[in-house]
Amino acid sequence: MSLLVVGLSHRSAPVSVLERAALSADAQVKLLQDTVAAEPASEAAVLATCNRIELYADVDKFHAGVAELSTLLAQHSGVGLDELTPYLYVHYEDRAVHHLFSVACGLDSMVVGEGQILGQIKDSLARAQDLHSAGRLLNDLFQQALRVGKRAHSETGIDRAGQSLVTFGLEQLARGGDVQQWARGKRALVIGAGSMSSLAAATLARAGVAEIVVANRTFDRAERLAEILMEGDDTDVAARAVPMESVPAELTRADVTVSCTGATGLVLTAESVAEAVEGRTPPSAVPGEDGPTAPGGESGRTAGAQRSGPSGTSLGSEDGCPLELSSVQGTAGFSVLGEAAVAGMAAAELEQHAAWVDKGTVGGAQRAAGGSARPGTAGTLDPAADTDAIAALAATVAAVGRIPERRRPEPVEEPQRPEPVLFLLDLAMPRDIDAAVHRLAGVRLVDIESLAEASAGAPMAADVDQVRRIVSDEVAAFGAALRAAHITPTVVALRTMAADVVAGEIARLDGRLPGLDDKHRAEITQTVRRVVDKLLHAPTVRVKQLAAEPGGAGYADALRTLFDLDPETVAAVSRAEDSTTEKDRGPA
Repeated sequence: MSLLVVGLSHRSAPVSVLERAALSADAQVKLLQDTVAAEPASEAAVLATCNRIELYADVDKFHAGVAELSTLLAQHSGVGLDELTPYLYVHYEDRAVHHLFSVACGLDSMVVGEGQILGQIKDSLARAQDLHSAGRLLNDLFQQALRVGKRAHSETGIDRAGQSLVTFGLEQLARGGDVQQWARGKRALVIGAGSMSSLAAATLARAGVAEIVVANRTFDRAERLAEILMEGDDTDVAARAVPMESVPAELTRADVTVSCTGATGLVLTAESVAEAVEGRTPPSAVPGEDGPTAPGGESGRTAGAQRSGPSGTSLGSEDGCPLELSSVQGTAGFSVLGEAAVAGMAAAELEQHAAWVDKGTVGGAQRAAGGSARPGTAGTLDPAADTDAIAALAATVAAVGRIPERRRPEPVEEPQRPEPVLFLLDLAMPRDIDAAVHRLAGVRLVDIESLAEASAGAPMAADVDQVRRIVSDEVAAFGAALRAAHITPTVVALRTMAADVVAGEIARLDGRLPGLDDKHRAEITQTVRRVVDKLLHAPTVRVKQLAAEPGGAGYADALRTLFDLDPETVAAVSRAEDSTTEKDRGPA
């Protein structure tokens, strides 16, 4: 049997796919039951978090296992197999062990180094144990992953490289500023009372919010979380529980809202959020119709209209210009000589524009005068540079027959959004808050998708390299132990066979020498046993050493063949060991 993992995560799939593939608690249970009932798998465990869904199994056939696990994931996630397959990854044997250990250490998390994944791995193991879908392999694997994760956090500074997803989300709400300063005195609404919501509530309480309101479908859980927050020694926060029906009313009072529920639909729609902030949004600073002011007090429209050609008339209105100037001349940062002016032009039009620019600037009054200020920027416009840019584009068209596909647009100033009056953090998968909320003025929404974008460029601490070394060492040690354990039943069966041979020979000796006294019989028995033990000691010790090396599994087969061991005897030893291990293991 061999370890196989099939899954998808924020690294392999877009958030939209992860949302649709998210598994409810009931779906996870059914997935485990169907996996162990499938022919290739004998054990199974599911690791499902807000940014990953992974199915671990002990399979006897690789290709059949991949096909079966992929199909089961598609069936229980509700995403079609053809659509899901491009986003799935597969890890096998040592690579599967390496993947889980990396996950446990936070190396594969959206926020590198976050420790919350350890609790999620522990929950996954407990679920598999409760359903009896985890056998010896997955029990050992997940328990070792928990130990490796704890070792990484205790022996390195990986905590400095990462943090919980909650903390990272709050930092994004605060735009990278000090979270405590940002949160101090705010009113918070926490929707949900699970592990993530509880962590968010505790983090907000420590950050110094004035009030936390907890809403949950099970009111008793909301009350319990509110009580815990009030009882905390390190916080001084007012907390209370409300039913889910009170969320719209509480949203109108809240400054910051965190939502993480198991709902399959939206908890907060764009309309409900818009109603909650209505009347609370400060007026936005909308630029005047003339656009931003250019240096010297000249508006963008005026500056653009006063670029003169050789005849002293407006360059923008000169005959022959292929641009539709009436629709673009007032745009902030627009230049009829810049690359943005020709974006999307047909080849023939680009050649016309290049000729028109050359006619209107080379040797003309504008070049002699040094040009006028570019709208929205400091300094002077360099007609020669812009002319060369357009001429180069025209030359490219002539050479390759088409306009280059990528052109750097000129900067355009966007209207300034008003400061948020409501901050929303959506940590649910699938999402709790409508993504359309991003477009609402006066609201700042941070969700799993924006967190993924923000974390993509986050610097990694130097301690990450040390954690990677720990993972590599632990993977090698786990693989060696697994391979050694694989040959143990064969060695036990061999020694059992040898003991039976000794017992048979002693019985035959008793028949041939019936007058042998007990003292001599015991001495002869002990001597024969010592001879057998000495003959078997070196080969059995050596075969265990060889079996611990990569590719060593074949030594068990060789041992069974050489000594003609009964396969059923070896299997019986394995079943007995698994039964004993299961009794001694207990809960994770």
